[in-house]
Amino acid sequence: MSRAALLVLADGRFPAGGHAHSGGAEPAVALGRIRDADDLADFCRGRLHTSGLTAASLAAAAAHDLDPLALDEAADARTPSPALRATARKLGRQMMRAARATWPSPELDALAAARPRGAHQPVVLGLTARAAGLGPEDAAHCVAYETVSGPATAVVRLLSLDPFQATAVLARLAPDLDRVAEQAATAARQGVDALPAASAPLLDITAEAHAAWPVRLFAS
Repeated sequence: MSRAALLVLADGRFPAGGHAHSGGAEPAVALGRIRDADDLADFCRGRLHTSGLTAASLAAAAAHDLDPLALDEAADARTPSPALRATARKLGRQMMRAARATWPSPELDALAAARPRGAHQPVVLGLTARAAGLGPEDAAHCVAYETVSGPATAVVRLLSLDPFQATAVLARLAPDLDRVAEQAATAARQGVDALPAASAPLLDITAEAHAAWPVRLFAS
């Protein structure tokens, strides 16, 4: 395992397209559900333990060498919102481009050929972690961190929130991130059918509404 590879993959500057997405924070801000750092912490914690856990488990399973096509189908089944399915595949396509340029791999090539319109992003990230020599828990940590760092960064822009406060929120969530990554890696070792299917219905509903906005700052 390369710690440097883990840092590169988890870096927000890795060109995988995540900077254009708010992870549901933009509609939450518009609806008054996120107004300050405390609200942001509640939002991130809820997202982490629901859709974040599900995504981290899919990534861990892909890094554990479970069938990526079966995992992609499992991701579809765990994503009831058409808008979020489209977002996951768009991000997966962008992640695939960056991954194949950074860590060329026959497994990534095979998935890209099988899913030319994009596989779900957590599945692609898990295969990318595997190509980089990382393990299931590393992949899970990357997704878990991405689950909360995306909304935190978005809220800084949407509310002009003090970035020091946003960073403090992420730091205080560190124990939760570790727990979710451990749960995800444990589930991945038990097979596709054992993967969590935790959901966040409010995120699904607001994602559908957000996709119809005529003007928005973030793609999702």
